[in-house]
Amino acid sequence: MTVADSAANLAVYSKQRGGRNGDSGYPQLRLLALVSCSTRTVIDAVFRPVSAGETTCARLLLGSLHEGMLLLADRNFAAGFLAAQIAAAKAEFLIRVKTGYGAPKLPVLRRFPDGSWLSSFGGVPVRVIDAEAAIMTSAGRAAGRCRLITTLADPASYPAGEVVTLYHERWEIETSYFEFKSTILGGRVLRARTPDGIEQEVYALLVTYQALRTAIADAAAAVPGTDPDRASFTIALNTARDQVILAAGAAAGTAGDLAGTIGRRVLASLMPARRLRTSPRVVKRAISKYNARGNIDRAARKATINITILATP
Repeated sequence: MTVADSAANLAVYSKQRGGRNGDSGYPQLRLLALVSCSTRTVIDAVFRPVSAGETTCARLLLGSLHEGMLLLADRNFAAGFLAAQIAAAKAEFLIRVKTGYGAPKLPVLRRFPDGSWLSSFGGVPVRVIDAEAAIMTSAGRAAGRCRLITTLADPASYPAGEVVTLYHERWEIETSYFEFKSTILGGRVLRARTPDGIEQEVYALLVTYQALRTAIADAAAAVPGTDPDRASFTIALNTARDQVILAAGAAAGTAGDLAGTIGRRVLASLMPARRLRTSPRVVKRAISKYNARGNIDRAARKATINITILATP
């Protein structure tokens, strides 16, 4: 996240280095969250200067893990010490790992009939699953390979194909970050000009996000069979803003019904159930106009996905 460019903020939050253009224009902070995939409510969050790496910040969230949880994480969190700490918290994990340069060594200790194998990572017994996901659209076919490690070791209880499909739910946190940075903030720079003010502003944003997500989850739970994914976060946010502007329920002796109002608006405008579709991952706003040359196909297409479990090496 981008913070105001002031001397006080620069004493704590540095500018991101890299790229041909040098440092970023504003100081930045790194926010890392632990989010429920089903409701996108925040379980825990931490923020530090951008100089603190993701795995460094992740260690601060592990205290919120407990038995009965399954943690989904991307390749940047495939670190042996994190795997050991997650296992020590008695939580399960499903993490994607690199397969090329810098890939962890995962020796084959035992082969399973479904093509997965037993290995060890960070001193933790893990099951390794190699898979290929092929996407068919009207534009043609594209395929990619991925390798997952998980503590869900029993192939009979946790079939490899279902585990790979489950990993797709990790994308819910990317949607949460989008709602936080784009829908609520509108891409704006945090306005506080002191580190104490930045801390207050980030916590205010987290509280606001959590209140809206809780209202959405409660509304969805009130109608059995309603998937929270169908609830519009934008409608919830705009409804809350309207209530604040109207000062609804602010007069003495009146009972506020903010969550109820949000819930009713959301349920009245449920989005259609998600359909399977794909959209190319491209740069939407190039830093240089020269990087944006050529025709970029941004069309979203209906897709068919086929997952193939690859054989043990």
